[in-house]
Amino acid sequence: VEAALTEEELEQRVDIYLSETDTLWMLDLPTAVVSTEAEEAGRVLERNKIYVELCNAKIDSEYFEEKMVQTISGAVKTKEVQCETITMAEKGMMVTSWDFDNSLDASETEPAKPEEATDTAEKSSKPPTAEEDGQAVAVPSARESAVPARSHEERGCHPEAILTSENLKQDLVVMERILMENIFQPRLAVYRQIPVLIEPVVTSDTEMEEEEDEEEKKDEKNQEEPSSKASPLSDVNESPAEAAAPSLEQLWSYRCDLTRGHSVSSMAWNKINPDLLAVGYREFVSQDHKEGLACCWSLKNPMWPERIFRCEHGVTAVDFSLESPNLLAVGMANGCVAIYNVRSRNDAALLDSSASLNKHTGPVWQLRWVQQDRGATGGDRKETLVCISGDGRVTQWFIQQRLDCFDLMTIKRSGKKKLPREKERRSEAPISQQAAGMCFDFHPEDTDIFLAGTEEGHIHLCSCSGKEQILGTYRGHKGPVYKVAWNPSSTDMFLSCSADWSILLWHRDSHTPLLTFTSVTAFVHDIKWAPKSAFIFAAVNERRVEIWDLSVSIFDPVLSCAASPGGNLSSILFAKNAECLLLGDSCGQVGVWQLHDLAAPSTEVRLCRGPGLP
Repeated sequence: VEAALTEEELEQRVDIYLSETDTLWMLDLPTAVVSTEAEEAGRVLERNKIYVELCNAKIDSEYFEEKMVQTISGAVKTKEVQCETITMAEKGMMVTSWDFDNSLDASETEPAKPEEATDTAEKSSKPPTAEEDGQAVAVPSARESAVPARSHEERGCHPEAILTSENLKQDLVVMERILMENIFQPRLAVYRQIPVLIEPVVTSDTEMEEEEDEEEKKDEKNQEEPSSKASPLSDVNESPAEAAAPSLEQLWSYRCDLTRGHSVSSMAWNKINPDLLAVGYREFVSQDHKEGLACCWSLKNPMWPERIFRCEHGVTAVDFSLESPNLLAVGMANGCVAIYNVRSRNDAALLDSSASLNKHTGPVWQLRWVQQDRGATGGDRKETLVCISGDGRVTQWFIQQRLDCFDLMTIKRSGKKKLPREKERRSEAPISQQAAGMCFDFHPEDTDIFLAGTEEGHIHLCSCSGKEQILGTYRGHKGPVYKVAWNPSSTDMFLSCSADWSILLWHRDSHTPLLTFTSVTAFVHDIKWAPKSAFIFAAVNERRVEIWDLSVSIFDPVLSCAASPGGNLSSILFAKNAECLLLGDSCGQVGVWQLHDLAAPSTEVRLCRGPGLP
């Protein structure tokens, strides 16, 4: 509290000075009009008079001519524009518990009828009683309630709707791919043949000094004490073949809990997307056909397939279409053929042969989409699906409203040749007139010609057009022929592998094998030519994978190793855009292996059989 002034202080004289503050000019616009009483009024009138005389002199002057001219455009000037400030306001209000209950009741009740509305209006015109007045104060109206509450059902299903939304699933897929690429980045870089990114190691100054001291101590010890290890000169004395021996390095494996316990039966790359791989799985336990799988794997996620198609029976063959890369053909152990759309997330088959009257009665061991000429001039090419089955039929399938087929040929069982001294016996009718087909391969240049391997061990050279379906038969194997493969570079040569532990190299014009390759006593399940070399091919048996290079040796493989210690190898495939090899085994995993130090690619094969031989 301020103290009260005394009488002496009140009588004192106080001087107060009032002064004018400085003028603050907010806007100054020079005027174009001058007052006649101003000091500069005389000068302005004199200038205006001179300007009028100048204009009058130009009217009758011969030195002045009025005409239009082009004026020089002035320099461009920058212009600044300022917009109005964005006003922001914060609003809030208090909501009590009865506001929520009132808004919930208002949302659940139906709108009042016109008669009820009039009754409520009459009631509102009357003065409220004490009870009604108290109720009106305690419970506000629905209009005054701030936030409309949701129903119990909406609040209950909201978390489930978020977890099952498609946007969340798509975001999780993208996040999973980012994590997989970070984990497998060094291996994917080796696969794509690009430099590997190495993260720098961040160390402190003290750690760097300690490491330098340790390196200096190691150098001093090496200079004082002679090394007991082998001299580095021993590597120089090695032969060039040993220094650059081919080798395999595993990058990763396509496997998951879903494929465990299944055996890899076939593999196929997508014709358009070289990073998409289709793998067929089957399982045989006590000779019973179990459920099979057809999975589509991508390099973006080696730990879980992009698409999973569950089949009632084991999958024995898969292949992608070229005209429609989204179509995947699948052959099964019960003879059924199905076509799936890999773009769709629905795992149901687009078409299948279950309703076809001409469906196979034996396992479909191999199928392939083939481009064949259908025009008169050979320019019209149409893609067809061809299958070979254990019932001895080679069929061609056509896709319309349903999947149906017709027989290209039927493989007949060939009789045994009798020896000259063999006595004639009573004719024994075979159980079946057809020989089971195991594999086929179409000629890389002429798709009307194909090879068909049978369970008898014979290989037939067949034609899709013409009266004679079988052009020739190659007899050399003593067991079922599991695979045949034309050489993509030298199109007159082809390979075959069999259960008789051998691999045979054939020429189209010779019905006896040119070379026989045998390294171990085991079934040879699959063979593949290298895509960039006419001399290199790979083969898998139950124990090992072998890489043969005919330009180096025709007696021993240049590389032989056990690539699947946990199971037996069953399938092999070369990568399209990398120096890698894919190996499928009986444990349900597909290993991706990097090939090192192979010979340079070559596209010519020249084999000599000796003097006096063709």
